[in-house]
Amino acid sequence: MREIKKFHAGDFDVIIVGAGHAGCEAALATSRMGMKTLMLTMSLDSIADMPCNPNIGGTGKGHLVREIDALGGEMAINIDKSFIQSRMLNTSKGPAVHSLRVQADKKKYHKEMKKVLEQEPNLTLREGEVIDILVEDSITKGLVTRTGATYNGKAVILATGTYLKGRIFIGEVNYSSGPGSFSPSNILSDSLMKLNIELRRFKTGTPARVHGDTIDYSKTEIQPGDDEIIPFSFLNIDKKFDIEQVPCYLTYTTPLTHEIIRRNLSRSPMYSGDIEGVGPRYCPSIEDKVVRFSDKEKHQVFIEPEGLDTKEMYVQGVSSTLPEEVQLEMYKTITGLENVQFMRSAYGIEYDCIDPTILKRTLEHKEIQNLFFAGQINGSSGYEEAAAQGLVAGINAVMNIEGKEPFILDRSEAYIGVLIDDLVTKGTDEPYRMMTSRAEYRLTLRQDNADLRLTEKGYKIGLVTEERYRKTLMKKELMESELSRLKKVIVTPTAKINDFLKKLGSTPLKTAFSLYDLIKRPELDYESLAEIDPDRKELPREIRLLVETHIKYEGYIKKQMAQIEQFKKLESKKLPENQDYNEIKGLSNEAKQKLNQIKPDSVGQASRISGVSPADINVLLIYLEQKRRGMKGEKND
Repeated sequence: MREIKKFHAGDFDVIIVGAGHAGCEAALATSRMGMKTLMLTMSLDSIADMPCNPNIGGTGKGHLVREIDALGGEMAINIDKSFIQSRMLNTSKGPAVHSLRVQADKKKYHKEMKKVLEQEPNLTLREGEVIDILVEDSITKGLVTRTGATYNGKAVILATGTYLKGRIFIGEVNYSSGPGSFSPSNILSDSLMKLNIELRRFKTGTPARVHGDTIDYSKTEIQPGDDEIIPFSFLNIDKKFDIEQVPCYLTYTTPLTHEIIRRNLSRSPMYSGDIEGVGPRYCPSIEDKVVRFSDKEKHQVFIEPEGLDTKEMYVQGVSSTLPEEVQLEMYKTITGLENVQFMRSAYGIEYDCIDPTILKRTLEHKEIQNLFFAGQINGSSGYEEAAAQGLVAGINAVMNIEGKEPFILDRSEAYIGVLIDDLVTKGTDEPYRMMTSRAEYRLTLRQDNADLRLTEKGYKIGLVTEERYRKTLMKKELMESELSRLKKVIVTPTAKINDFLKKLGSTPLKTAFSLYDLIKRPELDYESLAEIDPDRKELPREIRLLVETHIKYEGYIKKQMAQIEQFKKLESKKLPENQDYNEIKGLSNEAKQKLNQIKPDSVGQASRISGVSPADINVLLIYLEQKRRGMKGEKND
């Protein structure tokens, strides 16, 4: 084979490899913060692609989208342009777990995001396969494409998704491929290994796409969108969405479905041993579900449209790696799919990824300066998790180049902080998925207050516009003003007031109460007390809900804020960057090994490392205090 002649193709501040959800957010962040940015992708047609489920948001994931938006990212704005159904999940539960989930027109989502990227002045889009990362003296210098084009860059962000040595599995058939029939990236993995970056194999999968006209919808349960559409982006809160929402449908597998699967398990590459990669625990294939939950006679199956201009329907809940003919036989036993026709078969895909514990919380490699990683290459799964990492990697690439303090969100500030801290501190041995249960401070990290928590941070780093920042300040002012007013409105125990309260199933008053305190009663709420609140002004829906949530959960929020204060104390105790933990007496051998491996930046982060005990944390605290006193003594001398 002839050696490819390399040629200088351009100089950039930041180069993004990959144009999935992580790559898009990274590229927009760096270019909007003033960096000359290059985005390289295997195919321009794969920009913001949705190779798996055609939706954005969901439990936990919806929080990430709102936080991305609050910081000045694009995902929420883009899905608000391209959604075809909107539903708020978990409304029967508390506000901490309310999560917005919307169906996307996947082609429109791609089209709208590509348009935004193309119009960004500091951003250059190029199609090309990256085969080598250029590093000199542990400093990133640029990269090389398959055609020999050499691009110089001050920072490189790898957002390769499932493309690295991607391999498709359908029964006994397997072949080299990226997701959705796009070409894989087969050479870049070798370049990473030359940089002493260990790679491992993870696996994910997707169900078949079927022809909508071959489904008997009369046998399914219709799943309509919400009557009131709540947008993802805080910029669109007051916007009226005049669209006709498209329904989804709920159906179920049958005992015959499970029988066919069991009969053919030996032909599934997951069970035959052909697939080495570890699959996602919280999004298992139908084979996995039938094996793991053998007592269940049926499993839920959601039929979801892929867009307005296609008949393709996504069969959520039935991802599979079984042979094509077995898939078709099995799908036809699902209620309502007896005469279904496939348009695309289900498949599994295996790909290379890294151990994310080699990264700092900025998502920069600990030993290679200005080399960042974001998305599924870090062992995560999901569009939302990828986008969040892309945004943080992009911001920190700019901070590095400009010599500024890193941008780090901790666990008490954002779900994004939980996501990244989990990955780089604890690592993951399976594709990581964000869930509300992973956030210990979820009562304060709600999706409705993401802008109040994060927009000022985005404004300070130059990613949030003046308009957005002022809108957030106005929201905060309206909320605080209304809370203050409700404390001052006093209701006395008159016959009229007590009759009103009895009608609402509430205990009559014996002494005067503020409206603020009345709203705390479980059976009362902000809206129901409008009749006895003559001075009440008409406020936007989001303000009314924020006010009510604040009042109802005030006691719990105060407790959580106290916990956060304790958490912050440990986070503020910084550990030396190049500390050799073998030198600290009193640490267990396991703690020394883990601490030297992870290199935590604070005692708080150290406390979350598996194998580091509370006793080890006490040793670290004593060590830091002794070091502080020693330094103080030196100064006095």
